[in-house]
This record gives sequence, C-alpha cells and structure tokens, in this order.
Amino acid sequence: MAQPPADRTAVNPAAHRTVQDPGPQADGKLSRARMLACALEIIDHEGVDKLSMRRLARALDHDPMSLYRYATNKAALLDGIAEIILDRLTVDPTDPDWNAQLRAVAHRFRELALTHPNAVPLLVTRPLATPLALRPRGTLRPLEAILTLLTRAGFSGPDALHIYRALFGLLHGHVLNELQELVDNPDETDDLLRLGLHRLPIGEFPLLRGLATTLATYDGAAELERGLDILLSGLTATLTPHP
Repeated sequence: MAQPPADRTAVNPAAHRTVQDPGPQADGKLSRARMLACALEIIDHEGVDKLSMRRLARALDHDPMSLYRYATNKAALLDGIAEIILDRLTVDPTDPDWNAQLRAVAHRFRELALTHPNAVPLLVTRPLATPLALRPRGTLRPLEAILTLLTRAGFSGPDALHIYRALFGLLHGHVLNELQELVDNPDETDDLLRLGLHRLPIGEFPLLRGLATTLATYDGAAELERGLDILLSGLTATLTPHP
C-alpha cells in the first residue's frame, strides 16, 4: 500500500538532501547522457530552482561553456531531463489488451513521478507551453506508442488521441494531487485534527469535514486505479473500436 503524502520521503529518501558534487570521471569526458543524469540528480536533491548551468558545471567539474555543446540554454536542459525520464515510460503497442496496457502505463507514470517528485513540473506543466513539433522527440514516443496500441485495437486515429488526452489528463491531475501535503499536524491522532479540518466551519463544510478519515488514509495507487476504472469504463461505453 502506498504511503500517505506525509510520508512521501520514503519513496524518494534523497529528495530533501543536498547533492554532493561528484569528482571528475577517470577519463574526464563529458557527454549529454552524463550531463542530463547529473542535472536530474541535482533536481532530485535540491529542486528545479537550484539547477543552473553554473551549478551543473561545478558538479561535473567542467567549464560552464562546455555544457552548451549539449544544451543551448537552460530550457533545452530541462527538456532533456523530461526526455530521459519519459524514456523510462515503457509502452507495449503490440499488447492485445489495450485496457490492461493503459493501466500499466498509468502506474508506471505514477512510479516515475514519485521517484522524481521535484521533476514533476517538467513532465506535467512544462510541455503545455511547447508546441508538439518543438518538443524533444523522446517525450513524444509514449504518445506515438499509445496511438499505435489503440489504432491496432481498432480505434480511429481521432478516438485514439482522445483516449490519450483523457488518460494523461487524469494522470497529470493525479500526480499533482498525490504530491500535495495533506497532513497539517502529524502528531495528532484524530484525523480531523491531523488534517487541520477542524478549523473549517461545520455549517459551511460538513461533507469535507466528514471525509477526514478517507483523506487521512489516502492510498495513491488505489486512488489511481479507481480513477482508471471510471475513465476506461466510460471510454469503453462511448467509444467502440472497429475490428
């Protein structure tokens, strides 16, 4: 069972530590892969705001100007980080059970988000500001693979795109919600007090106050699965694949 948001550091224990600058590699060579891996490590430990070309160069023991060979600016660097994370989002477009494959993809995306919580804005909000054709190709591969999966299953191209958008709309909202801090006072034993909901007027928020125990026992994996049940059953009922 997934831990409540208050215990999220158990998913990524390094998230709140300060990254140690590694010494130079034995061969002293710099590569795009090494640069992006180091940049992601800095984000994991310190957050996106702490990443700069100068900070990254110091961690790599290289001159800052040498980094621009692999990323023309910080925006390109951030796109590259999103690309290497999404490269781990495997999709099997040949799976005959499209429903099960989409569920598996959804849970893999959640795992990536929980592993790299500081990088979630790069996966969720940053792409919205970039036209599809200008995004790194690696970030488009999950989309192409899911479209292939669904069109193989008999959905039309437009319907396959609609399913993809609905799925990732759910996923993006879910991970942003799961990564929010819900607990106000972890030392309290009563759920209403732990969440701070006792401060809300009873007359205005009776239902929200009444859900204190449900909110306090939040299970991210189970919540995602329930959301997928609702989404995919609705899609199945309204969109019919053609044999």
